[in-house]
Amino acid sequence: MPFTFETLPVPGLILIRPRAFGDERGYFLETWRKAEFERAGIRADWIQDNEAHSARRGTLRGLHFQRDPHAQAKLVRCVHGSVWDVAVDLRPGSPTRGRFAAVELSAENRSVLFVPRGFAHGYLTLTDGADVLYKVDADYAPAAEGGLAWDDPDLAIPWPLAPVELNPRDRAWPRLRDLPTSP
Repeated sequence: MPFTFETLPVPGLILIRPRAFGDERGYFLETWRKAEFERAGIRADWIQDNEAHSARRGTLRGLHFQRDPHAQAKLVRCVHGSVWDVAVDLRPGSPTRGRFAAVELSAENRSVLFVPRGFAHGYLTLTDGADVLYKVDADYAPAAEGGLAWDDPDLAIPWPLAPVELNPRDRAWPRLRDLPTSP
């Protein structure tokens, strides 16, 4: 089997571990196979691949989301360096609304995180030079962009590094309690 799938404590979030086939030259692995992912409950019509490079350790990107009807599912992996990846449930009526899951994604562990629609997502770079690739299933819509305060005390996300480097937009996002019930 080319993948193992682990359901995380917040329903909908799935950690995928691709199987690498290696020899003295290096390795080969599949990062996505539609039929395998659908059997694991991951259904998305991926329409775009994105890449983000962070030069310095301690760079925090997020927590971002797109409001309906432009919500995005994401398939996230780190191909260089290492990141602490976090997804927060914002789904209306969800019994786990406001809960999060965090995993380390790295070039070394090759893990992939599936983040369904209705979640805020972000990550903190754990190494100098981190490259994150992610697929999305909907176009970016600037008017639908939203965010959540990375340091919201009600969430109490255990970010593994401090201080963090943020851009002004990410520093200004509201707390969960100040978001509308439906992001």
